[in-house]
Amino acid sequence: MLTQAPKGTRDILPDEIYKWHYIEKVIEKLCKCFGYKEIRIPVFEHTELFQRGVGDTTDIVQKEMYTFPDKGGRSISLRPEGTAGVVRSYIENGMASMPQPIKLYYNLAIYRYENVQKGRYREFHQFGVEAFGSKEPSIDVEIISILSMLFDRLGLNQVNLNINSIGCPNCRSAYNEKLKDYFKPSIQQLCFNCRNRFEKNPLRIIDCKEEQCKKIIANAPALMDNLCGECLAHFEGVKAGLENLDIKFSIDKNIVRGLDYYTKTVFEFVSEDVGTQGTICGGGRYDGLVETCGGPPTPGIGFGLGIERLLLKMESQGIQIPEPSPMDIYIASIGPKADVFAQNLVYRLRGQGVSADKDHMAKSLKAQMKYADKLGYTHIIVLGDEEIESNKAVLKNMKTGEQKDISVDSIIDRMKNQG
Repeated sequence: MLTQAPKGTRDILPDEIYKWHYIEKVIEKLCKCFGYKEIRIPVFEHTELFQRGVGDTTDIVQKEMYTFPDKGGRSISLRPEGTAGVVRSYIENGMASMPQPIKLYYNLAIYRYENVQKGRYREFHQFGVEAFGSKEPSIDVEIISILSMLFDRLGLNQVNLNINSIGCPNCRSAYNEKLKDYFKPSIQQLCFNCRNRFEKNPLRIIDCKEEQCKKIIANAPALMDNLCGECLAHFEGVKAGLENLDIKFSIDKNIVRGLDYYTKTVFEFVSEDVGTQGTICGGGRYDGLVETCGGPPTPGIGFGLGIERLLLKMESQGIQIPEPSPMDIYIASIGPKADVFAQNLVYRLRGQGVSADKDHMAKSLKAQMKYADKLGYTHIIVLGDEEIESNKAVLKNMKTGEQKDISVDSIIDRMKNQG
């Protein structure tokens, strides 16, 4: 166990981390274009935040959170999603008094105790966006358009947008009574969790993934058909806004999302690729969440996108992520005097922004050359006592094989100019 990562976690090694860096740079640049600024929040929060914010009838709170008492006896949970923590930060730091809307994005490690499968881990990474303060459908459209543009920039296709509205507390209250009337005759056929949800939050039954429940859910009344006038008008505004941006979408009346805080607009981007079918990301509006967590009444909307699943999607479509540039120069040295000189030279090269390295393993010259070639250095210089005394060395271009006689003193200027 000592030398194995815990189940559901994985190492991101140097030979693949460049893919993550690439996506993070695309995200950062895109969010800047939309006026969203980065926020970083703690890995853990008080458990009550997730119980009140995410909802104590959700699978996340009931089954998936990593919860433990700290040394002061307080109940602490590793964050199972990003929105609740950002809402807590919005309240605690007085963002309601700042110019609205507040536009934030984050890239976080998330923790959920769930079944491990391809692209789904117990520690995974999520890019999310949250916007606070606007009740207009235009901000819903903007949030969705960020994802649409991100997928375009990454070269993804076969990703479909599905949208729905789950209304506000007013129209949902009447709808919940209709759901109870529908499910009551079949309540004994529902799974244990859904029987518990029947009284507390019957809408959560719609999101159940158990086969025995899916069959009963199939013919349940749709919330979309029971919206109040305000929620219906909002949804029409979202549809019109998406059409204005030429973002194609389908209406899926079964989308309710897995968290209690959602209101009105909910959406998912779904993959149609064989092997990566299913939801890539999703989000929606949460107009009551800030108030539920102790803040002023504040509308909000956001989404979460799993980076692991995004990378799987890109891989399945054969999208090549550019590999990083190789190191600039390797200084191979012969003898102790040359080794000391090489260390000083490498240090000065690095100070000028040139990526450079030397031997640290007392390798032979042949082994040093082999090492540098294997790691893809673009240039190599061999230094011995003779080169140092004569101030002359041979610079070899490893891509072309071209060799040039240069003065040792000019190495820094030459490599800096080439960089």
